[in-house]
Amino acid sequence: MAVYVGMLRLGRLCAGSSGVLGARAALSRSWQEARLQGVRFLSSREVDRMVSTPIGGLSYVQGCTKKHLNSKTVGQCLETTAQRVPEREALVVLHEDVRLTFAQLKEEVDKAASGLLSIGLCKGDRLGMWGPNSYAWVLMQLATAQAGIILVGCKALVFPKQFKTQQYYNVLKQICPEVENAQPGALKSQRLPDLTTVISVDAPLPGTLLLDEVVAAGSTRQHLDQLQYNQQFLSCHDPINIQFTSGTTGSPKGATLSHYNIVNNSNILGERLKLHEKTPEQLRMILPNPLYHCLGSVAGTMMCLMYGATLILASPIFNGKKALEAISRERGTFLYGTPTMFVDILNQPDFSSYDISTMCGGVIAGSPAPPELIRAIINKINMKDLVVAYGTTENSPVTFAHFPEDTVEQKAESVGRIMPHTEARIMNMEAGTLAKLNTPGELCIRGYCVMLGYWGEPQKTEEAVDQDKWYWTGDVATMNEQGFCKIVGRSKDMIIRGGENIYPAELEDFFHTHPKVQEVQVVGVKDDRMGEEICACIRLKDGEETTVEEIKAFCKGKISHFKIPKYIVFVTNYPLTISGKIQKFKLREQMERHLNL
Repeated sequence: MAVYVGMLRLGRLCAGSSGVLGARAALSRSWQEARLQGVRFLSSREVDRMVSTPIGGLSYVQGCTKKHLNSKTVGQCLETTAQRVPEREALVVLHEDVRLTFAQLKEEVDKAASGLLSIGLCKGDRLGMWGPNSYAWVLMQLATAQAGIILVGCKALVFPKQFKTQQYYNVLKQICPEVENAQPGALKSQRLPDLTTVISVDAPLPGTLLLDEVVAAGSTRQHLDQLQYNQQFLSCHDPINIQFTSGTTGSPKGATLSHYNIVNNSNILGERLKLHEKTPEQLRMILPNPLYHCLGSVAGTMMCLMYGATLILASPIFNGKKALEAISRERGTFLYGTPTMFVDILNQPDFSSYDISTMCGGVIAGSPAPPELIRAIINKINMKDLVVAYGTTENSPVTFAHFPEDTVEQKAESVGRIMPHTEARIMNMEAGTLAKLNTPGELCIRGYCVMLGYWGEPQKTEEAVDQDKWYWTGDVATMNEQGFCKIVGRSKDMIIRGGENIYPAELEDFFHTHPKVQEVQVVGVKDDRMGEEICACIRLKDGEETTVEEIKAFCKGKISHFKIPKYIVFVTNYPLTISGKIQKFKLREQMERHLNL
């Protein structure tokens, strides 16, 4: 079947269109009309050979479609891997002294899934896992998928008694005082009417079932047979996970993902990383990211499951020292992290004392990474096969990534090229057309990876996914002639100073070249005359000192005068989401208060 590529010119926005939905509907109509004019048609084979290259000077690419997508459920994928490499180490949880082979993990997941069904949970029910990274987290992620239960919240809730100062049971009692006197498994709460079952991971508590008891209940032949019977009614298109977006620009929303979404995204990312070419000794993944985040659960747990790789959890929450210890002790080969996590790992005072000789690659994702950080990771952590990945929770998550063999410069200056079975376009919103190459616009994604929708929020779903199934990311990006994508910033983060559009990522990359700067975030703050002014929030390297005047002098002659920040503020930290992403809207608010604006 012929496929259209690239040579498209979209009409301007229809007159009279109003609001996000009206503008996007108009763009979609223009897109369809453009297909009838001057479109170049290519065979499927030709498309496969030129997957990442835009045509006609416009910002549109389509990933390779040569290999078929996978229609297995998560449970079927686990079964396949457990049969293929039963004795290979599947999961290592260092802080809990847990080690399981794939055969053992499969057995425990089956019992846990069976146990969840035995206490009255059914396909389509929702279960929330509340707590830090742990064996129970991985177990519940896989067991809920096996049973057709949606992992989030909730008819059932699973949590440890406490972690550090967080007393989970006491928090629950404040919201739901009925739990103390409830029959385990039969909770009736006025404020949480859907919640019936509360499961404690590690301590018997009033009104709760113990996780070990649930797993034991699922060990009987009767319940395991029931699980096997139920699985024949599961579809790869069933919702399996509700992932809440991190809330970097506002309130989190529940992106609903299917087996099909996460099985294929993890499989395709693993192929991009060339995991199918690795030996078992080269498949040891250190994961410091939280498991409730898409990078942790999909690129971490699911990808390891798909490729028979060993998943190593270094600590309950991110700890740079523990990550290095895990690499050294477990002979880790791949390391995951957000830019903030990698900065912390590189700056451990005893960094040079760890044996990182086995390291070869990994994934950095979650927020834009400055070029200097990419170079430092590749050179100092021996991660020559580092892949910069870009995606959103709504896209399961990865849509752009590098190939391991891409150059250091390509990795430092972009987020890679389009993933297979995925389309991307960059839209010039002012003109209502496809953006020209190397010209910023809003990045849109279409393909198997797009979420089912925001749980219970059809209007927000329609605002994000248009009638032609394009997901509008809200990210401002550019695309070059080779199809490499560069994220310039969030559309909401773009600073408009006296009519000039200024993208924070450009300035952040520049400030990272200053020898004393450890990290920087640039935000727009309100200004009566210019509308917005630029504020650079700079974290200096340990032991370094500088002045506002010195930083501004560093800028002169190197960046446009109107891009030199009016405000330079030295900070020691940034407001973060729990998954380690910087919350710019909170940083902006903090700076406006600090500057008395």
